[in-house]
Amino acid sequence: MKTATLAKLAVAGSRTDKFRMAFTAVSSALAAVVLLAAATVAAVPELVNPDDGSDKWNEQYSSTLIREPGLRPGVVLTLLLLAVPVLFLAGQSIRFGSPARDRRLAAMRLAGATPGQAVLIAATETAVAALLGSIVGTGAFLLLRVLLDRRNADGTLPLPTDVLPSALAVTGVLVLVPVLAALIGAFLLRRVIITPLGVVRRVRTRSPRLWPGVLILVGVFAPLLIRRLGEVLARWISGDLMLVVAFVAVLLAAVAVIVGTGWIAYTAGRLLHRFGRRPAMLLAGRQLMADPWNGSRTLAALLAALVVGAGVLGYRAFMQTELAARDEAWAARGDVIGDPGLDSFYLNSVDLVRIAVAVGVVVAAAGIMVALAESIVSRRRTYAGLVAAGVPRRVLGASIAWQTLAPLVPAVLVALTVGVSLLRGVATTATGGGGASCSGTEAECFEGSPNWVQYPEVTKAVPVPLGDLLLLGGGAVAIMLVVVGVGLVLLRSSTDLDELRVA
Repeated sequence: MKTATLAKLAVAGSRTDKFRMAFTAVSSALAAVVLLAAATVAAVPELVNPDDGSDKWNEQYSSTLIREPGLRPGVVLTLLLLAVPVLFLAGQSIRFGSPARDRRLAAMRLAGATPGQAVLIAATETAVAALLGSIVGTGAFLLLRVLLDRRNADGTLPLPTDVLPSALAVTGVLVLVPVLAALIGAFLLRRVIITPLGVVRRVRTRSPRLWPGVLILVGVFAPLLIRRLGEVLARWISGDLMLVVAFVAVLLAAVAVIVGTGWIAYTAGRLLHRFGRRPAMLLAGRQLMADPWNGSRTLAALLAALVVGAGVLGYRAFMQTELAARDEAWAARGDVIGDPGLDSFYLNSVDLVRIAVAVGVVVAAAGIMVALAESIVSRRRTYAGLVAAGVPRRVLGASIAWQTLAPLVPAVLVALTVGVSLLRGVATTATGGGGASCSGTEAECFEGSPNWVQYPEVTKAVPVPLGDLLLLGGGAVAIMLVVVGVGLVLLRSSTDLDELRVA
């Protein structure tokens, strides 16, 4: 197949195909902007102090996160982590309108295309959309760089707009996003057999396995049990080993939350089908049981962001408690309390990750919105048939709301619990102060001597940040309510009786 023919077939399609390409281009543009921002921070020059050869701060920037060389890698890592949910969004955008695309590919098979050529056409369509998005994202990044290049009153820059990523980094971003998109598009077609007479999609028919639920329960309760066992078995097993076991158990539970979204959806569907009394609940329960993996990939991205966010909140609570214990110990011995500016600096560094988590939650919710829209569009003939048979639209809307929120709410609670347990499984108390000093000679310095001064040590219990966890989980659920509202607006047009004539 000639390159020109391949390109022409890749961009030809219906209105749904155009929407899919637009969604893919927008998500690719976002990914390009985030990756170029990370490359820009990495391109900030490293300065060396000529006196002792140590790293020197870049004083031309007002943000300490950019000025201090030891914190810039953390900023780069945060931006790279932020790119992960954006790439999840791109993967979900590729799935939009897949039934219409499969019918178009089947028509190409009928015209003489081989199975490999059909997959190549689909992958090229995705790569072209992603390449256009990467180019637009690069242009948007360069435009934002010019618009944000404003110095403060003291002559410093709030952002590193005076440096550019290397040409190799820019080229890598322009190539990486389309290549990843094409590979994802080809991977999503692995279960599809395209024949001249139609498309056969191989799906999983058995219910999800139970092991994710077992791992989740083990991870939630393991820290409590292991802590109790540690008190009993302290004589034979070291405390460090017990802490490692607890951390590994909670980490496995976090993995189970992310990969076990199908099991969570299936369990929620069974409960709705068992205890539901209204038609909307019964419809949602049967749909979740029939296809628990629908939308679970983007739900996994949202739960991953919540697990990380809850873990960051737990670490911030531990840091605050440790600083409070240190200040209390220093105050008891009459010393000056630590530098508030330095303390707030480290807390603000943690807050940077919280901002990235919040953005990740929004992006993951956008991916779920695309999945919900794709689900409604692909089933529009079925929904239109139900409405024609007398089913009220409000029942279908309530069913979609139950289908989205029923697995989401318990999954959010589990994700927050597992995330905050990542730290609490290891440390539930924080200690500050302690140590000793001696004003005498080496021979006079021993514990108990008049010259020996033992400083007080303060240990405080680390509280569970319930308020912050409630804000994080409630914000995720609130965003999902907005997503459901958008889906219900789309349902209105998709249940028009004219959809019964759509091929």
